[in-house]
Amino acid sequence: MQHQAKHILVVDDSQAILVVMKAILAELEVDYVTTVASAPQALELVRQTPLQYDAVFTDLNMPDMDGMELIRKLGELRYPGGIVIISEMETRVMDLAANLARQHNTHLIGNIAKPVQLNDVDRLLKKLDSFIGNEDTEEPCVTEDQLLYAISNSEITPFYQPKVHRGSKKIKSVEVLARIVSHQHGETLLPHRFIGVAQDLDLINLVTFQLFEKATKEFQKLRAELNYPFKLAFNLSPVQLNDSGCPDKLALILELNRLEPKEVIIEITENQPIVSSLQLETINRLRLRGFDLSLDDFGTGFTNLQQLKNLPFTEIKLDRSLITYIESDRFSQVLVDSLIDIAQNQQMDIVAEGIERIEELQYLEKYKYSLLMQGYLISRPKALPEFIRWIHSWQRMINSNP
Repeated sequence: MQHQAKHILVVDDSQAILVVMKAILAELEVDYVTTVASAPQALELVRQTPLQYDAVFTDLNMPDMDGMELIRKLGELRYPGGIVIISEMETRVMDLAANLARQHNTHLIGNIAKPVQLNDVDRLLKKLDSFIGNEDTEEPCVTEDQLLYAISNSEITPFYQPKVHRGSKKIKSVEVLARIVSHQHGETLLPHRFIGVAQDLDLINLVTFQLFEKATKEFQKLRAELNYPFKLAFNLSPVQLNDSGCPDKLALILELNRLEPKEVIIEITENQPIVSSLQLETINRLRLRGFDLSLDDFGTGFTNLQQLKNLPFTEIKLDRSLITYIESDRFSQVLVDSLIDIAQNQQMDIVAEGIERIEELQYLEKYKYSLLMQGYLISRPKALPEFIRWIHSWQRMINSNP
């Protein structure tokens, strides 16, 4: 299998480990592998070309500079790639290492025990693929003119994906995902082709508000299909939290469509640190308005466990890099256990997103009364007519398998 990771940097003071890792990564068709015997060498390589390496695989116990110091210094450089630890780690060490990595603004993907096995490296590369993202990067982003045309012609379109309580099998909430449905070219554009452009051009609020308005109007049709309450979930980026008027604007759209904030979850992505007083003030104002708050993609970003306890989130969404191959990944199992405990103690919902394999669903079955489930295995994001058809088929399945 060809993995998305093209260039891996391996750091270990054991030449034998370096040789083994290079051979395994070559077998797994990673295009470029750089090996170094010391952390200072690795740090200098990343400092020179920080975007060159998709991931750094590092030992913990090394002379001069150990692996934890390397991870901290990579965070200081704002290294954007994934980090994998090559070391046997006990449960508490894994937990602490993951938390420290988040405090250092790095992305710890997992660990590989020594002696290194090909299957373990393959599993971590699949997790890294999830972290990198599986969108087709060959597809070009839209231009400014194309985005403005889409906004002015009301082409920003809501697609829907359910979060299902595995125990009760009920749909607890429905995430609203942005698409551009181009009638001019007869195609549907995924977010990676326009969200970044919208943020760069300061048009992201126009995209969000158009999506919000359409979805809240369609909410009545969705509600008519279910005989129990559920919520709509919308995504905001940390950049939008800098707009102190955002909560009032969202509340006004709801009021015009006869909805209340308590029927809406605002999902805030974790891809940037939430640190400014204005961002924190906006988060608090959203909660004061009555919106639920969800921390999206937890596990790939910068929120540490202490922040999680202090910020007023009502839901945590576990990033799919934690869910991918969880049935055989001890690192992810430990983190998920820990986060479920925190969520229950803090009375927060917790969502496993990105479930794509039956083995993942079967492993998560033991948490069926604690977790909400979301992913392609349950339902892909769908436009309103297709999503209503999915609701009908889901209800038929529940009724036939109570």
